[in-house]
Amino acid sequence: MQIRELTRKDYDALLEIWAAAGLSHRPHGRDSKEHFCREVGQSTAIFLGAETDRALIGVVLGTHDGRKGWINRLAVLPDHQHRGVGKALLLEVEKRLNELGIKIVTCLIEGENNASEGLFQSLGYVGHPDITYYSKRQSPDW
Repeated sequence: MQIRELTRKDYDALLEIWAAAGLSHRPHGRDSKEHFCREVGQSTAIFLGAETDRALIGVVLGTHDGRKGWINRLAVLPDHQHRGVGKALLLEVEKRLNELGIKIVTCLIEGENNASEGLFQSLGYVGHPDITYYSKRQSPDW
């Protein structure tokens, strides 16, 4: 398995991995091809893919705001889950964030996603049930 940076050319494969892993996405907003292509080249984005035989089997979108890193949209093809792919992607994003001086890495996990909760907890992430998440969206697609 190799881990590499995602490029604009990986967009369709990214969508296929999200769909196979059961992740929803917003194709007319923040997950549109246009938005992905704009974001993938920014200095605040660490978008990585795991591949075998030149085929993507897992992806993670990492970002940061200069102080705090975020893990977004970690997904692994079902046939490759429970083999360390997700862990390897997370550790690589953490490493790259740490190299930028970012010492806090965070994620948001939907309540019913027990597998992701277990993975993050196994890597030292701590849940904060006392935090309420708020968002303000310009539209449901964002």
